[in-house]
Amino acid sequence: MTDLAAYAGLFAISLIAATVFPAQSEAGLVALILTGKYSTLLLVAAASLGNILGSVVNWLLGVGIERFRDRPWFPAGGKALDRAQRWYRRYGKWSLLASWVPIIGDPITFVAGVMKEPLPIFLVLVTIAKTARYAVLAAITLGLFG
Repeated sequence: MTDLAAYAGLFAISLIAATVFPAQSEAGLVALILTGKYSTLLLVAAASLGNILGSVVNWLLGVGIERFRDRPWFPAGGKALDRAQRWYRRYGKWSLLASWVPIIGDPITFVAGVMKEPLPIFLVLVTIAKTARYAVLAAITLGLFG
């Protein structure tokens, strides 16, 4: 595998993993680090950028979804969307620091869009969360914590 393909593949799987599609970016990152063939810093950067961009896709979907909430084909009922909005009002923008957490992280980024969280604030908080997760995972993989 060429270096560019490895980084691009990790970027792509990380982007997909941040959306509603199931994917394991963490496994890809660890596997590539363990080969010893690639720069860990560039791998963390590729995974982080992909995952952040995937979260921006969720945010954009959230921004545009409100107008469809009362349509019969809409996958989440109005009550579910109301509940998510109440949750976000309670915990606010700081909940985006949990955007790296499996299962709950992707919906948080979506609801942030529904709630019209300003994109600059969204990007700062999601970047901190996503990059820190990959950096800690890389450090663990390299044995830097023990």
